[in-house]
Amino acid sequence: MEKYLVTSALTYANGKLHIGHIAGSYLNADIFVRYQRLLGNDVLYIGGSDDYGTPISLKAEEENVSPQDIVDKFNKSMRSDLEGLNIQLDNFSGTSHPNHIKDSQDFFSNLYDAGYITKKKLKQFYDEKQKRFLSDRYVEGNCPFCKAEGARGDQCDSCGKLIDAMDLIEPRSKLSGEVPIVKDTTHWYLDLPKFETQLRDWLNTKTYWKDNVKNFVLSWLNEGLQERGITRDLNWGVPIPLENTEGKVLYVWFDAPIGYLSSTKEWAEKKGEPEKWKDYWLDKKTKMIHFLGKDNIPFHTIIWPSMLSKQKEDFVLPHDVPANEYLNLEGQKMSTSRDWTVWVEDYLKYFEGEYLRYVLAVNAPETKDSDFSWEDFKMRINSELNNVLGNLANRTCVFTTKYFDGIIKQPKQISELSQQKLDEVYNLALEIGKSYSKYHVRKATKQFMNIARIGNKYFDEMQPWKEVKTDSKKASETLYVCLEILRILTIVAAPVIPKSMKVLHEMINVNSPIIWDNLSKKSAEYSITNIERLFRKIDEKEVEEQQEILKRKQDLSLEEEIIKDHKPEIEYDDFMKLEIRIVKILEAERVKKSNKLIKLKVNIGGEERSVIAGIGKNYEPEELIGKKVPMLINLKPRMVMGVESQAMILAAEDNGKLSILHPDKDVKEGSEVS
Repeated sequence: MEKYLVTSALTYANGKLHIGHIAGSYLNADIFVRYQRLLGNDVLYIGGSDDYGTPISLKAEEENVSPQDIVDKFNKSMRSDLEGLNIQLDNFSGTSHPNHIKDSQDFFSNLYDAGYITKKKLKQFYDEKQKRFLSDRYVEGNCPFCKAEGARGDQCDSCGKLIDAMDLIEPRSKLSGEVPIVKDTTHWYLDLPKFETQLRDWLNTKTYWKDNVKNFVLSWLNEGLQERGITRDLNWGVPIPLENTEGKVLYVWFDAPIGYLSSTKEWAEKKGEPEKWKDYWLDKKTKMIHFLGKDNIPFHTIIWPSMLSKQKEDFVLPHDVPANEYLNLEGQKMSTSRDWTVWVEDYLKYFEGEYLRYVLAVNAPETKDSDFSWEDFKMRINSELNNVLGNLANRTCVFTTKYFDGIIKQPKQISELSQQKLDEVYNLALEIGKSYSKYHVRKATKQFMNIARIGNKYFDEMQPWKEVKTDSKKASETLYVCLEILRILTIVAAPVIPKSMKVLHEMINVNSPIIWDNLSKKSAEYSITNIERLFRKIDEKEVEEQQEILKRKQDLSLEEEIIKDHKPEIEYDDFMKLEIRIVKILEAERVKKSNKLIKLKVNIGGEERSVIAGIGKNYEPEELIGKKVPMLINLKPRMVMGVESQAMILAAEDNGKLSILHPDKDVKEGSEVS
């Protein structure tokens, strides 16, 4: 029997779970754990919420509540979502648990005492308007490496590189929107270069790691490790266990993985065996496996092993880190800031949790980014779960009940063809086990669906509806083989769709439990009871509803982006300098050699002026004549395409389309807008 300690990456407690979280670190872990337990292995599955750090502080400030209120709210939400998807962790904790504070401070102290933490004075951004130092996530700008906009002060989501906030191009404070100044402060650093040799030696033993993970780590090492800051200026976090360090807390990426340990200790305490955590963390036979998204790779393969290796207790190091790539949505990168995602809580209002498990498994982003779309969701449920697996179960059970009173016994002898089918299915089942063990969830899911296809093809070829009229024994044999195939499916498909396979197992009344060792143990008898359809079909209207929800989200996001794109504040006196009056358009003609510019002659109430307006792509000159519109008239004249423009027409822009404004009542030319 093997021993596993399995973790899912701790999720920031500043929001709900979305399908990207599930595809990235929860479902693949749950499937692996279920498979290992089918084998009879000792598995402990640990997780929780990441309760500290800037995202939680930001969320609390936005909602004007305490950070703990935010943490409690979303930790509860996450638990509910995981339960709805039948993802079963042995313990789901949070890093604000008292255990975690002590464990994190111990980790820091042990590294500090051993000489692996250094203290440095450095320059840091400071928001003068808010009167506070800005930790990295409070600063955004352009990435110094790939130049992508919106890069955080700790990492760029576009290129994946870790960055120093001071290197950001055009930095701005997320609190005030102002350009921060630079002030002196003090922080503590993990001296990663001291770990480089041991990390390389350790990495060389990981010949079985996924290529995308190992290549990511090698690129870090080849670029040369740098000292990594592990403290921040915040009031919400684990306090540094040193004197005179008020306002300094441990950086979230230092203390977050320690949450696996503190969550395990909480699990042991709940069991009434407070020392049982040692059975997993201190036993060298334990295989610790971290399931996570690719953005978390460096923290679990460089920083975390380094931290573990220099503690007073001889902790196990990660055995494997099978990181997944990203899940996109309808062909676009998911974005929680734009609400371009599918929240698990919302999904569960409409559909069964099993369906999402299946669709995310068959499209798992294991080696490259994959995509979730509602059309594909419908197709997978209807064409695969219903028409293949569900169809085999339904037709076999219904036929058995109708013609054999629901009872099928094992034949004393079966035909060569029937044995070939069972052998084919059994061999494929063994391959599925190999796929699960190598984290190839997508492959395993497609393989067990192929088993169902084999069963349906065999049913069609044998035509039991004809056999039952001429040779009932032959018909009984056909149904026995199909029931055997269904029994095998209840085992090999259980890690992905456990609830459905439990229903099927009870429906065909298998006496043996769902364990991997029973794959080859044929059942002596099947007794069909309580036939029910395993899956329902997804209606086109249901898909259209979800697509419409996404469309509304996208439209709202675009509106919010327009609203948020503010220019710098001005004083009241600045506004009073603007003279905006209603004018009447007397003449309009296109400017030669331009399809965008129109020359207007306007009346401002006894005064005429010439104006060049860039509205030619949205209006024809003749439709403008006679209209009354607002115009900024005290703008300095300028030459445009050789023509003097003496004012500016006001228009609203919507995705590049211009619309000139009109007063809702008739007013005299020259009336001032105020």
